[in-house]
Amino acid sequence: MTSIARSSQTEVVALAAYDLWKSYRDRPVVQGVNFTLNPGEILGLLGPNGAGKTTIVGMLYGSVKPDRGFVQLGQNKIQLQGRAARAKMGIVTQEDNLDPDFTVWENLTHFAHHYRITGQAARQRAGELLALVGLEDRGSSLVDELSGGMKRRLVLARALINHPQVIFLDEPTTGLDPNARQDFWRLVLQLKQNGCGVLLTTHYMDEAQRLCDRLLLLQQGKILDRGTPTELIERTVGLEVAEIIGVPESTIQQLAQQAGTWYHPFGNSHLLGLPTNPEFWQQLHTIAPTPPIRRPTNLEDVFLRLTGTALA
Repeated sequence: MTSIARSSQTEVVALAAYDLWKSYRDRPVVQGVNFTLNPGEILGLLGPNGAGKTTIVGMLYGSVKPDRGFVQLGQNKIQLQGRAARAKMGIVTQEDNLDPDFTVWENLTHFAHHYRITGQAARQRAGELLALVGLEDRGSSLVDELSGGMKRRLVLARALINHPQVIFLDEPTTGLDPNARQDFWRLVLQLKQNGCGVLLTTHYMDEAQRLCDRLLLLQQGKILDRGTPTELIERTVGLEVAEIIGVPESTIQQLAQQAGTWYHPFGNSHLLGLPTNPEFWQQLHTIAPTPPIRRPTNLEDVFLRLTGTALA
């Protein structure tokens, strides 16, 4: 298997964010964010557009200066030893900021020079990474000749050129078709398997639930809740939910109070948390003009209950 993280050659370190705050024109966009990212872990920042995810990534990488708080990777504080810290980091931004005048191969070998990887070492690393992301037969292609999925894989390969211990993936699969997303997910899971710490920002529920070991739920720059996907779902919305159409909200509210559960309007229907009592499900069938839909709860339900809005 191609090497991704150089854990055998460097110390294994965690990334920590301490009380991060950031405002633009007196508008707070990040407010008191704290967390730790461990080696071999995928930590997800989940929230809608404008929740502060990209600003947090910028502060972690050192391209955005926090108004308060600091970021530390091992013994290196980003604001004081940024160059040393970034030598251990990789980043995949939302934009495919590849050089269109270079071939696929040249995008990697030229970028390697930023980390003083030159000559045979650069060529060897480029070859390893093109094989890793499945682009070994496209080395001579120009960037504009690649599909969207191929470009994202090339951006990931470039971010791995320096054997990073931590990598930031900022909405990495936006705009990709389902097959390309699955291909990218497999690469992310391989990063984890090789001991790399991965911070993933996303607004895709399935992506967060499939990939992340832990999640931070964000809204308006604040952490609403944190935990594993399973923990967040079970403690916030339970295991199952019913979608009910054609029943007045007053009736739904009364049912929820009687059963000690939650409910929320959802389009032209209502979501109602299902208790384990099977008689409650039968009761719903007797009052609903159309059969209610029963399904497992998910992160969308969590976000809806915590914020009152769907994650879009």
